[in-house]
Amino acid sequence: MSAQRIPTYPIEPVFLQRWSPRAFTGEAIPQETLLQLIEAARWAPSANNAQPWRFIYLLPDAAHWQGLLQTLNENNRRWASQASAFLVLLSKTTHVRPGASEATLLYSHSLDAGAAWAYLALQAEASGWSTHPIGGYDRPALQTLLGIPEGYRLEMLVAVGKKGSADALPDDLRSREQPTPRRPLAEIIAAGQFNFAG
Repeated sequence: MSAQRIPTYPIEPVFLQRWSPRAFTGEAIPQETLLQLIEAARWAPSANNAQPWRFIYLLPDAAHWQGLLQTLNENNRRWASQASAFLVLLSKTTHVRPGASEATLLYSHSLDAGAAWAYLALQAEASGWSTHPIGGYDRPALQTLLGIPEGYRLEMLVAVGKKGSADALPDDLRSREQPTPRRPLAEIIAAGQFNFAG
């Protein structure tokens, strides 16, 4: 466990062990393993069983692999090509509620997709794989590339792979290749009413 990651209260080690590396080995991931990670995501809290999350996965031999890499911003493109797979996380923005006949806006669609992502990330860590969420990419370009229709929000990309050596990274990224700390617990909780400094 990193010296920067000491919990205030005891929690399961997997929560502290998971972090987002940029150095990957490029080792191939078995499709069954990738599907196991998505299986874990499937069991996330589901917004009255709306289950708004959707995953598109790409392996290096996929037709759109290089196109996806081109949608990344320059900083992410420097390291992401060594990933074993990419997952594109979408959320469906509407839902037909129980007893209803028409779809209405699902206000929590992004939150619910985020819960699914967290389950996936923890399963990856428990399975010996690593994940790195990516927000820096050209959303309209990726939406067009993958044929994503209206009604679905592109939430993020997830690079999946085996942790590699930080020595393979450019100098500025190498210095950041470590688990990061979190705010103290006292800064993120309030009893009874809003009482946060920022």
